[in-house]
Amino acid sequence: MPMAAVDPVAPEAASVALPGIARALVSARKLSQKSAEDLWRKAQANRSSFTAELTGSGAVSPFDLAHTMSAAFGAPMLDLDAIDIKRLPRNLLDSKTCQAFRVVVLSKRNNRLIVATADPSDQQAAEKIKFATQMGVDWVIAEYDKLTKMVEANATTASETMESIVGDDFDFDESSMESSAADDEEKAGAAEVEDAPVVKFLHKMLLDAFTMRASDLHFEPYEHNYRVRFRVDGELREISSPPVAIKDKLASRIKVISRMDISEKRVPQDGRMKLKVGPDRVIDFRVSTLPTLFGEKIVIRILDPSSARLGIEALGYEPQEKERLLEAVQRPYGMVLVTGPTGSGKTVSLYTCLNLLNKPGVNISTAEDPSEINMPGVNQVNVNEKAGLTFAAALKSFLRQDPDVIMVGEIRDLETADIAIKAAQTGHLVLSTLHTNDAPTTLTRMRNMGIAPFNIASSVILITAQRLARRLCASCKAPADIPHETLLDAGYKEEEVDGTWTPYRPVGCSACNNGYKGRVGIYQVMPISEEIQRIILRDGSSLEIAQQAESEGVRSLRQSGLHKVKLGVTSLEEVLGCTNA
Repeated sequence: MPMAAVDPVAPEAASVALPGIARALVSARKLSQKSAEDLWRKAQANRSSFTAELTGSGAVSPFDLAHTMSAAFGAPMLDLDAIDIKRLPRNLLDSKTCQAFRVVVLSKRNNRLIVATADPSDQQAAEKIKFATQMGVDWVIAEYDKLTKMVEANATTASETMESIVGDDFDFDESSMESSAADDEEKAGAAEVEDAPVVKFLHKMLLDAFTMRASDLHFEPYEHNYRVRFRVDGELREISSPPVAIKDKLASRIKVISRMDISEKRVPQDGRMKLKVGPDRVIDFRVSTLPTLFGEKIVIRILDPSSARLGIEALGYEPQEKERLLEAVQRPYGMVLVTGPTGSGKTVSLYTCLNLLNKPGVNISTAEDPSEINMPGVNQVNVNEKAGLTFAAALKSFLRQDPDVIMVGEIRDLETADIAIKAAQTGHLVLSTLHTNDAPTTLTRMRNMGIAPFNIASSVILITAQRLARRLCASCKAPADIPHETLLDAGYKEEEVDGTWTPYRPVGCSACNNGYKGRVGIYQVMPISEEIQRIILRDGSSLEIAQQAESEGVRSLRQSGLHKVKLGVTSLEEVLGCTNA
């Protein structure tokens, strides 16, 4: 007799793919298979989490759930009532993610976050946190009801803080912006972008960047997502992933307060804006837009005028290097050049020197593209290529304005270099920058631009090359066990590796960024001696100049960085990453 056909299992009776937390509860016999499946279906229907349905229904108490998860996943359990919410670290994870996954960041250790959760099986939460912070996650189990209260309280505290700042002492300073009849169209457009969520989001990003001591903010649109990154201590970190729909309104809002054309989205634009932080402090921002495939990328640079008034001691010059630089800038005439890549702190170094020279009896004029730091007592000119106000044109005008000190933002071409050299040769002190790798190659670079060796030798009095290295956090740095051979390969001499000093490595704590806090300058300060002048006059190579400078006691950038390692200021890997041997 043929066997009867077996009916397929009805969809309702099919087994449900339960989440890890449900399987752990069933395995621990805290919940039946059927109850777990029913709660899972209910959570999906209500678009809520399984944990919320579980504790809300009373099937398992929050304490039993936490105890079971701790045993099942081998994670420690913590009573959140013992935690002071005011002492929790800020700005490590955005509140939106914390609310979405019901998690609280408790602390940071090395490159890992200690995060409280009720569901350690939630891989989506772990991956989201890893992606947002670029750090690993170590779970700590907490009771769901206490966790929910802390997440909401944390979000409320952050919101109240931001609202109080935005409402009173934190606002865009538009009083200093000139208005004209041509602004009417922009004002009409401004009304379209006065979207409260967009305004609050922008305020929060600027505030977070300021408190995290970021140097730049990047707003980057892509096809399916939008991200915000901060450059903190020289490294870019993803901070937020707002909805992609916000990109146009956010770009328009930034362009309105930066006095840009909001109707023009096809070409790059530059602008500036001011922000009041407290009743007496105003921070300047330089804004740059760039059309990309999926919208305008916007980079905002924070220009803190106080950085130029910190004094030369705060920049990280060693005593001998500082003495050489001060001696050069106090001379009545000649040219001082600061070299290095973009973002190496050249502008701050130049303005620190200008601050030392800025006295009532000294006439100082600067030409920059654009002026980044406002300094009272200094005549600052913004270069405008379209209007014909080039560096060379500005320099020619300066020479008719009875100057004592001239600062040129960058020597880009032969015409600018020629005028700057003539100014240095005729009784003026000229400060400027060049993009070269180190001090000796600066002289050959000027030669390649077409400047005669005699003019270089008779005008340049000092060149300083610089890099910025991350500074080790004083609170958590630890001794590093570095092999003897590695130290020698890095550039130390045999007699320097004598065991009398200890290199340090980054560790990481709640007060720093992966073991680093702030940055320190690495400098090669090379005065132009008579012997170096002779090498220049006979058109010698940069290698000859470097060898002569070393014989005169000038440290190379690598040697200067290695000295900072000996002092425990930075790590060996940081120096190796930003200098050449």
